[in-house]
Amino acid sequence: MPVHAQSNSPADLEFGPRRPSFDIDAALASDWHSERAFVTAWFNGMSMLFPLGEKFFIDSVIHYLDDINDPRLAAEVSAFRAQEANHRVQHQKYNETLCALRSYSLDRFEKNARVRIAWADRELPARRRLATTVANEHLTAIMANDMLAREGTLNGANPEIAALWRWHGIEETEHKAVAFDVFLAVGGTLSERRHALILSTFFFLKDTLRNACIMLQQEGKLWSFREWASGFKFLWIYPGTLRRCFPAWLQFLKKDFHPWQDDNRALIAHWKSEQS
Repeated sequence: MPVHAQSNSPADLEFGPRRPSFDIDAALASDWHSERAFVTAWFNGMSMLFPLGEKFFIDSVIHYLDDINDPRLAAEVSAFRAQEANHRVQHQKYNETLCALRSYSLDRFEKNARVRIAWADRELPARRRLATTVANEHLTAIMANDMLAREGTLNGANPEIAALWRWHGIEETEHKAVAFDVFLAVGGTLSERRHALILSTFFFLKDTLRNACIMLQQEGKLWSFREWASGFKFLWIYPGTLRRCFPAWLQFLKKDFHPWQDDNRALIAHWKSEQS
């Protein structure tokens, strides 16, 4: 079989899994982000989505291993798989510790995603599942870029938990094009990825907000005007993480889009210098 270039990542990009350790247990017992319940619950609610989601992402990509004849893309898939597997481990520990400390039900947070993934595995063709992964990788990549490149997102957060989120963001940046390039290699279409982005964005925001509301309700703060006002400000005004990500979200809809059109490797270099 002839070898064709299927990877479209920068030629000098190399990445692999890191296995850092974060001392987060004590901080998870409190409102660790700016002493605000909503903002803390928003991040915690996102974390609840990751272990099941990342297993789905890995499975959807490695389904096509036999269709990858570019050794470079094959190596990137291997690195993607290792990084995402480590994210699963770290966030599973995060979630289990959080639930134990605050008497939350992990099953309740995971129920919707578990049912939806089981349905997708049963009912959707493999390329549709891969398109869902591509869309979710775009969401995580643009949020990671905003968190790492701009001020505000983690200001006031516990340093250890902030370090965990930054580490996750760096690795999402490194492998942001892997699923996309596999999708292109197996004939994925513009219509498929546009459709997947709309649905994935809806479910990501819905599930994160649902999880946050469950946490706020259990803490007796679901109807706190102060918390909802601070949450609205955080998401839409300053730092305005959702507002700031919207232009990058739109880029995915372009016919000629590729994740590395935004070459943000400087963020990776900066993070490595901070760790040395």
